Amino acid sequence: MTTATDEPYKRASLNQSRRYLWRALGRLRPYLRLTVAAYAALLGTTAILLVTPQFIRWIVDQGIRQNDLELLTMSVLGLMVLTAVRGVLTFASSRFAELASQGVSYGLRRELHEKLTELSFAYHDRTESGQLLSRAMQDVDRLRMLTGRSILGLANGVVLLIGSAVALVLMDPLLALLAMLTMPVLAHRAMRFGARYRPLSMEIQQQLAVLTTRLEQNLRGARIVKAFAQEDTEIDRFETENQKWFGLAAATARLTALNMPMLDLIANLATVIIIWLGGYLVIQGNLTLGELVAFITYLAQLTSPIRRLGFLIPAIAMAGASAERVFEILDEETIVRDAEDARPLGTIDGHLRFEKVAFSYARPHNVLRDVSFEIEPGQVLALLGPTGSGKSSIINMIPRFYDPTEGRVLLDGRDIREATLHSLRSQIGIVLQESTLFATTIRENIAFGRLDATDEEVFEAAEAAQAHEFIESFPDGYETRVGERGATLSGGQRQRVAIARTLLTDPRILILDDATSSVDTETEHLIQLALSNLMKGRTSVVIAQRLSTVRMADKILMLERGRIAAAGNHRELFERSDLYRTIYEEQLTRVVS
Repeated sequence: MTTATDEPYKRASLNQSRRYLWRALGRLRPYLRLTVAAYAALLGTTAILLVTPQFIRWIVDQGIRQNDLELLTMSVLGLMVLTAVRGVLTFASSRFAELASQGVSYGLRRELHEKLTELSFAYHDRTESGQLLSRAMQDVDRLRMLTGRSILGLANGVVLLIGSAVALVLMDPLLALLAMLTMPVLAHRAMRFGARYRPLSMEIQQQLAVLTTRLEQNLRGARIVKAFAQEDTEIDRFETENQKWFGLAAATARLTALNMPMLDLIANLATVIIIWLGGYLVIQGNLTLGELVAFITYLAQLTSPIRRLGFLIPAIAMAGASAERVFEILDEETIVRDAEDARPLGTIDGHLRFEKVAFSYARPHNVLRDVSFEIEPGQVLALLGPTGSGKSSIINMIPRFYDPTEGRVLLDGRDIREATLHSLRSQIGIVLQESTLFATTIRENIAFGRLDATDEEVFEAAEAAQAHEFIESFPDGYETRVGERGATLSGGQRQRVAIARTLLTDPRILILDDATSSVDTETEHLIQLALSNLMKGRTSVVIAQRLSTVRMADKILMLERGRIAAAGNHRELFERSDLYRTIYEEQLTRVVS
């Protein structure tokens, strides 16, 4: 039940939707010539439609009624020419409008991709990928329909409506008045239909995004689903969401089924009245048969645009909801971005310092508190601590995946927020615990960070990462295509390709998030030898879970609840840190054994 307090919110939502619609239509500016050409052709088409009933009147009265076969033949040929011209203009109008709307769609998808690439990790942490896919595909396609066929059809309807109404009044004001008595009722009903359809369309789009998310997660986690024998459970979960979508779609179909016949009935009432009264006037000699035919034709052209509102208003309503969802992404503020006075870093030494850094993913709960430490160029820092202690948050601060909520991170004595993101990240190499590869060739995956790398450089990086031998064992070697997210490679193989990708960029700073956790002991030993050589002269930060990694570190930070509980090298911490001894004895030793 709608209450008085609901009205301001509905009006605000409607006004907001209109603003988004105008923003979407503003995307046609770069295609102004195509748009003008489309609407010029539309005006030509409408002019022919408005002239045609008068031409038909003349054919009936002067040709058929006068038994003039020659005039009838010539008139019909002329009518065929008008019809052909109208067809050409209709094609041109649709073609130009579609080109412009496709341009809008292309531009929006490009901007969405750029925006999603630029947006900070914080945004992606709270947004489901299925929602983003739905907005980039379905919602943009609805905006394409809006800027193309929907608005073109609406403009055509408005011009035809006004032109037909004027023609009716000029022909017979009394008949025109009677004919248009049902028009306000028809318009009111069409508007109510659109108003009720809009919230349903928004819910349908939201539920479609939920379905997309569910499907995307099932596809991405197919191995886990099968490993835990949860196929039936996932099918049931998808079915539940699919049923919700079906319910909304059924409600929409019911609303349409109730309103479309009603709109047709109201429109046809006017036609029935005019046929009866007009026929009476023809019999009485107060109206010619040709005039009656022309009048009925104009009436059809009058009611057709109003009935079309029943289709256009829902389409525009759905486009309004889509525009809101699309521009919500484009308007999203990128939290981590270049400062206005940011400058490129240039060549760095790799002196890294944290000064009283605090960080929170969601205030007021800090993940890091008063974290301060320093790493000299070429040193290796190992981070140890239980889950949730803040290890990953620290390494995320270095390439500015997140910015500190308090304190600062310095590189060579300079706040990293003063440097451009590209110059900062291009000098940092990262190997994460879960390595992500792209569905392309192994060579392209290794050269991802350096597209201009030669084959020799790619091979050298692969050899250093102990990956060259297994790559060469494949029939296609470095041109072997890996599956989505590298699914066709083993965990150890994926990790070594990821390490090779990082090594090829020759970074000044290395970040290794338990980088050898997915490889066997023999491979780990070979990789550690390669990494030991490559770490020389580079600052390295390692989240370590293995004894070999901890022992090679120049400095170890013990983290507990977001604070540094202890710091030192292996011998120092073993002697004076109970937490370090506990982790060493219960976790690291167990991994080695």
